[in-house]
Amino acid sequence: MTLKALIVDDEYPARQELRFMLQEFKDIEVVGEATNARETLNLVSALDYTILFLDINMPGMNGLELSRAIQKRPNSPFIIFVTAYEEYALQAFEVNAVDYLLKPFDEKRLRQAIDKVRRLVEQRQQPAVPAGEAAHGGKGRLNRLPVEKEGKTILLDQDDLIYACTQGDNVYLKTSTDQYLTRFTLKELESRLDPRSFFRCHRCYIVNLNRVRELVPFFNGTYTLIMADKQQSEVPVSRNQARKLKSLLGIN
Repeated sequence: MTLKALIVDDEYPARQELRFMLQEFKDIEVVGEATNARETLNLVSALDYTILFLDINMPGMNGLELSRAIQKRPNSPFIIFVTAYEEYALQAFEVNAVDYLLKPFDEKRLRQAIDKVRRLVEQRQQPAVPAGEAAHGGKGRLNRLPVEKEGKTILLDQDDLIYACTQGDNVYLKTSTDQYLTRFTLKELESRLDPRSFFRCHRCYIVNLNRVRELVPFFNGTYTLIMADKQQSEVPVSRNQARKLKSLLGIN
């Protein structure tokens, strides 16, 4: 399937750079560019786009406001924010953005965002299932996790999760941009997260194996994981779980 893309950015070099990067993706077809909200709304009205690569800081209506307007339309495109401003990340996910690419980014990071869209397109095309089953991915696992932030409940895509951990009596979910409080216990999270990607490496931690950068020997058969976030967070691996983890990662 070809995913039709629209690039929205008021800066020509930024649009051209993204268009160039997208040439590496055989299933992505860039069929439109826009420089402001009015042009974008006209294009979205004329054609069903799959992906909208959207800048935030634009003259007139900004990207967040434009996103809200677009999502009121039926069959709206999936939105990936592309911006140089880190401080809007939380607001971006509050308007149900698929991802938030912080300039400059590389092809690997862009591919991660597009992979999320591919999965969502597949879900959109699947036959409808009962609401209770849909919320749990049909297999007892949540595709999105409700988390608490500043008195609000945010639905967090599990692919954005780097690790979950206990701190005192609370359980927190760490992403590349923030940390969220959840009401789930680690045991409950373990049953809801995809076991192909998430691993209980320690009694106090669950990690996203797709976000592990390094596995460092520690002492007495234990390890430390260096995670692929800005802080290069360190997560302990207990001795009991180390052998199983190495097997999952294909390490002898």
